[in-house]
Amino acid sequence: MSAPERIPSRSVTAGPDPAELLARGELTVRGRIREASNAALFCTVTLDGRKAACVYKPVAGERPLWDFPDGTLAGREVAAYEVSEATGWGLVPPTVLRDGPYGEGMCQLWIDVEAETELLALVDGEEPEPGWKAIGFAEVGEDRTALLVHADDERLRRLAVLDAVINNADRKGGHLLPTADGRLYGIDHGVAFNVENKLRTLLWGWAGEPLTPEAVDVLKGLGDALEGGLGERLAALLTPAEIDATRARVDALLASGLHPEPSGEWPAIPWPPV
Repeated sequence: MSAPERIPSRSVTAGPDPAELLARGELTVRGRIREASNAALFCTVTLDGRKAACVYKPVAGERPLWDFPDGTLAGREVAAYEVSEATGWGLVPPTVLRDGPYGEGMCQLWIDVEAETELLALVDGEEPEPGWKAIGFAEVGEDRTALLVHADDERLRRLAVLDAVINNADRKGGHLLPTADGRLYGIDHGVAFNVENKLRTLLWGWAGEPLTPEAVDVLKGLGDALEGGLGERLAALLTPAEIDATRARVDALLASGLHPEPSGEWPAIPWPPV
């Protein structure tokens, strides 16, 4: 199938409840997103005069992963959205599990990116400039390295907390979607929620620093939600062991009061990083 047909932002009329549109609307495949490692289809979804662009990832197109033997990538993508919604931060685009042209899969609202927003950079020197956080050094040429940095941005810091909760093993630069209205979304959460510590991210700038008071309050609320409605919703998407591990990560973050640091047992930064 060809590259996706682009739909201008002005034609997206998802309305006040995009999750309902995604779940109940008529799904039409427009093209394939070629750079995705698993089957990812660019679609439109329409319902009662409303229309939106979306991404549909059928379970049938997933490649088996040895370290995720149970469940599906699609289920974990939806689980990440559920956890994001429970934080109140709205960091993951509306995402549902539904039937589509190629069977059950994840359906997520398409996000148009504000390309002028700079969240990552390579800089000379050994320390970041004000407003930036160091990730680490990267080879950029023969016998030359540069410092990889990310913005000291409240939105990224919230996303770093969410990633720690869901144990995201693949937070790349290309998975950060800033929008023209100032929002920031994270996407591609299929390799999250593992019971073992597999956190891999570019957002290490706050590693070892105290969590913000806001983050502490959010984590307390998540702990309560996991014992109630959120836990019930996740039960249809994750294994009991994965849900227990999520609770344990929330408890550990609250106990330490700190952003996590690389464990040293697993590559800290995904490859490729972007």
